[in-house]
Amino acid sequence: MKNRSNLAIFVTILSAVTCFGLLSGARAADGDLGGGNTNEGYRALNSLSGGGFNTGLGWYSLGFLTDAFYDTGVGAGALVLDNEGTNTAVGTAALLLNTTGFANNAVGVDALLYNDSGFFNNAHGRNALFNNVDGSQNNALGDLALNDNVSGNFNTGIGDDALFACTGNSNTALGDEAGSNLEGGEGNIYIGAQVQAGGTGELEFIRIGDDTAFAFPYDTFVAGIFDRAVDVGTATFVYVDDTGKLGTSPVDAHGNKVAVPTPQAMLNELLKEHKKVEEQQASISQLKSEMHAMVAQLKEQAAQIQKVSAQVEVNKPAPQVVASKP
Repeated sequence: MKNRSNLAIFVTILSAVTCFGLLSGARAADGDLGGGNTNEGYRALNSLSGGGFNTGLGWYSLGFLTDAFYDTGVGAGALVLDNEGTNTAVGTAALLLNTTGFANNAVGVDALLYNDSGFFNNAHGRNALFNNVDGSQNNALGDLALNDNVSGNFNTGIGDDALFACTGNSNTALGDEAGSNLEGGEGNIYIGAQVQAGGTGELEFIRIGDDTAFAFPYDTFVAGIFDRAVDVGTATFVYVDDTGKLGTSPVDAHGNKVAVPTPQAMLNELLKEHKKVEEQQASISQLKSEMHAMVAQLKEQAAQIQKVSAQVEVNKPAPQVVASKP
């Protein structure tokens, strides 16, 4: 589907539609058609026989709708084959081939062009959900977003080329080219410009940011983590490897899990060590107190010794002179 010429397909389909219209004797009508129906453009709402509150503006917009309600087609070929109702197509060939799909919104050239029976899809951008046929509840915002999706459901691609090749289900991509290489994956989340899948069919991966896409690596700030309480009984450590993958089970070079103490066991050990430290600190405090007392005693003894020495000096008899005999 990627290699088809959109213009050639559009011209071929509308040429066939034109021939069919001429053979059926259809005629052009412009203006208020009654019942809340309004048209403007060659063969816009040309086949209407009932229904209400439909608007066709543009060459062959809503050209084959007969009795549906609440369709809006703006642009050449918009909703040309639709007869289900509640669809909105704005742009040349938007929802061009839709027949029984409903509650779809397509804004942009070729948006949801191949959709036939899918419902609750939103496509905004050139070729957004271009190849979708019967996939439902998809959201594509950006040129070529979810371009290759055919039958996948519940995907959201926001950004040019977001989830471009995706054909799986329940994938979410936010950013220019985010997840554009994913093909058949499911339940993946890609956030950031050029954040790519690790493989074309990966399942349930979360990838945020691409360090290889820019000149400098990211710094990461996440609120609501620091100084927040967790359940000690179930808490565990989080590890990160050189690919940026987070996990709670470290592995060795051979991919084998490495046993690590549980947080509860480590907490017990920390408490034991803390108790030892407290006991040591108490012993040190006691020793300091005893040393202070000993120092005080030594000072007192020194003072007493000095006092006694001074008293001895005072009581010492005066020296006598002995006369020498002739």
